[in-house]
Amino acid sequence: MSNCAGRMQRSATITPPLDGWPLQGSSVRVFNFAPGPAALPLAVLEQARDELTDWHGSGTSVIEISHRSSAFKQVAAQAEADLRELLGIPSHYRVLFLQGGATGQFAAVPMNLASAGATVDYVNTGAWSKKALGEAKRYCQVNVAADAAASNYTTAPSQGEWRLTRGAAYVHYTPNETIGGVEFPFVPRVDVPLVADMSSTILSRPIEIERFGLIYAGAQKNIGPSGLVVVIVRDELLGRARPDTPPIWDYKSQAAEGSMLNTPPTFAWYIAGLVFKWLKQQGGLGVMAERNRAKAELLYRTIDESGLYRNPVDKSCRSWMNVPFLLADAKLEKPFLAEAEAVGLANLAGHRSVGGLRASIYNAMPIEGVRALTEFMREFARRHG
Repeated sequence: MSNCAGRMQRSATITPPLDGWPLQGSSVRVFNFAPGPAALPLAVLEQARDELTDWHGSGTSVIEISHRSSAFKQVAAQAEADLRELLGIPSHYRVLFLQGGATGQFAAVPMNLASAGATVDYVNTGAWSKKALGEAKRYCQVNVAADAAASNYTTAPSQGEWRLTRGAAYVHYTPNETIGGVEFPFVPRVDVPLVADMSSTILSRPIEIERFGLIYAGAQKNIGPSGLVVVIVRDELLGRARPDTPPIWDYKSQAAEGSMLNTPPTFAWYIAGLVFKWLKQQGGLGVMAERNRAKAELLYRTIDESGLYRNPVDKSCRSWMNVPFLLADAKLEKPFLAEAEAVGLANLAGHRSVGGLRASIYNAMPIEGVRALTEFMREFARRHG
């Protein structure tokens, strides 16, 4: 094949038939559709590579310097400043760079925001919101204000369907379900602090921070490597942690120590800072929103126009970031994955809990990658449809 999708960083054109250009042992980078840990911008990886053994002429790696050194404190401060600029985070919000991933926050949120015996409201739209509310039940009374089970978690309940608790400590929802590919088309309006797990949507578009009391996001999708979670919390919500909350999970304690109550994940923090700079160089989140919308529209259009592929999610709630799809004949999944892998379209298998196929198209995925995928899909459908 004269021009193949394996040479992804140079060309996005696939010339059928897809008769093989195996990448085993190749140094050519593929288009990586992994849901997380996910692809990072190539420019960020190259800068980290170039600085790895001699960071800024120091003769050491950024991995090797103390988190309490003035050099790393500058890295941390710049990363926070850039994130604040990108998201427009007001001064009365704290930004924390913590460990434990989003899963750790499933426990930290109720420990910090709800006293023992308090009631909290959760909206269940799939796997991750279910895990979050399940963990919250260990610490307080959970009211499931809405549940998308009737749609098999292929839609987001309209707010008119929610049964909220008067005086709840907070309302929690998951704006985007990474596994199911369901995304809320609206930001809820509530009278108590709104808490959002934005792991797979943060930095993909502008958001109005002041609509939220607390946002948390695992890093391994649009921020950086795994091992880091970013928490953005309104000042007035600090100092509410129950007495038995370990200091490591206490937002006020962490804020007082600049997220360095203990040794933080310094390398992940440093990479996150490089990603924030890259996003600024791209033109900010307005530009990223336009790119992400275009990528998603192209992929969904390809699915909808095909007789072979199907996306199960209600069209009003389709995710920009995670696009699951099914084949008309499930027996074709293995050939699809094998052929895609052979031409440099990697990590397209669906989550192990649901099967099928899934393309995660976060910020680092260029439009050329989605074009290459859709061209492959059309050619595969021509041969197998």
